[in-house]
Amino acid sequence: MLRHYLRLVIFAIGLLVGVQVPGFIDQYDKRVSAHYIEAQRAFSGFQQTADRYFGGSIEQLIAHHSASSDRIFQEEAQTIARLYARMKSLAAELEALRGTLLQRIVHVALAPDQEILKETINAYSYTVPLNADAILCGVGAGFGLSFIIESLLVGGCSLLRRELFRATSTRSPPARRREPSLASEVGQRRRD
Repeated sequence: MLRHYLRLVIFAIGLLVGVQVPGFIDQYDKRVSAHYIEAQRAFSGFQQTADRYFGGSIEQLIAHHSASSDRIFQEEAQTIARLYARMKSLAAELEALRGTLLQRIVHVALAPDQEILKETINAYSYTVPLNADAILCGVGAGFGLSFIIESLLVGGCSLLRRELFRATSTRSPPARRREPSLASEVGQRRRD
């Protein structure tokens, strides 16, 4: 009976953890979007300058600033290049987050923007959303965790039983000390 309750508790833990996954992915996505909007705002002046003087080419604007003899313009070229690289990186991150739920989970698990992932973890607020994605993830995680734990326990107990059986069957029983019987005592006395 305790085993059944333990199974239910493990399933419930898996369910509660599983329903957090879509919410976490959503918060990560919103954070990426916010960073992208902020980077666009910071970059808009440079883009306007590139549009006005270089036909919209940011690379030419960076090259122009880098080639300047003025150290301030050279340092500004590095700033523009960093902002431009950050915008491209965030745009690629947003594109990766436009797939299915499974694709988004895999992306965040394997190739997230580390800075934004840390921010999301630190500011994450636990939710219990009642949408199809959360329910699917929760039930899947509940069953998965229950199956893994039960398999490990059953497999471990089976191995333990097998080893105990092997140890007791290969060990020879202790030699019994033969008690002298009445007939053997009588035979021994006659010989003497």
